[in-house]
Amino acid sequence: MDTKTLIYRHLVANHHNRSPVHRSKDMKIGVIGAGFIGRAVAELALAAGHEVMLSNSRGPQTMSSVPSGIPGVQVGSAEDAARFGDVVLVAIPLEHYRSVPAQWLEGKVVMDANNYYPNRDGHIPALDRFETTTSRLLAEHLPHAQVVKVFNAIFAPDLTQDARPHGASDRRALPVAADDAAAKAQVISLLDELGFDAVDAGGLDDSWRFERGKPAYCIPLDQAGLEAALAKAERTVELPAVERTRR
Repeated sequence: MDTKTLIYRHLVANHHNRSPVHRSKDMKIGVIGAGFIGRAVAELALAAGHEVMLSNSRGPQTMSSVPSGIPGVQVGSAEDAARFGDVVLVAIPLEHYRSVPAQWLEGKVVMDANNYYPNRDGHIPALDRFETTTSRLLAEHLPHAQVVKVFNAIFAPDLTQDARPHGASDRRALPVAADDAAAKAQVISLLDELGFDAVDAGGLDDSWRFERGKPAYCIPLDQAGLEAALAKAERTVELPAVERTRR
């Protein structure tokens, strides 16, 4: 039995210990991007009882090994995942954000896990000049969706390793930003189910506070620590790179 299957079975076996006080109804969650973050969120969501469809840019024919590694996951194209999900996670390199199928995401909550790495994504002048945020770019591409910035400030292995029961004293908090209050509340509830507290970091224009190079980026913190890190962030100041591969 491979390591990923063992992790998934452990999550399922222990999910009742992580369940929140108030559980939302089971959802269909589409995941656009089958990298480390996309797969980790898929595993947690399946263990929480949700239906999940995972996709990548190359199509489902390239994902034959995914179902055996993540039992219960469905696979499809990006369009399939967008149509499938009540909530959809976008976890792809930022340079490809315009490939996200906008027409199938109208009226849906879209969780954005993107980060900007110029050496990977090429230079985006508006980001280089600190004039916008990565999530604002995605929201402009998806004008009829409710974009929520989340899952960009945690390493993929930490998603499965750091999940804790509701109310645990060592529970990690993740930052969340959105313009739509209802969408933000839905994602915060989902985070609770997956094993994390949340800190409301404001709207999409405030989401720079937990982008790459900021004090809250990929650092394990509880709610109080995360609030302090967000408050310390300076728009034009980037800290040294965190020494781990995120995606």
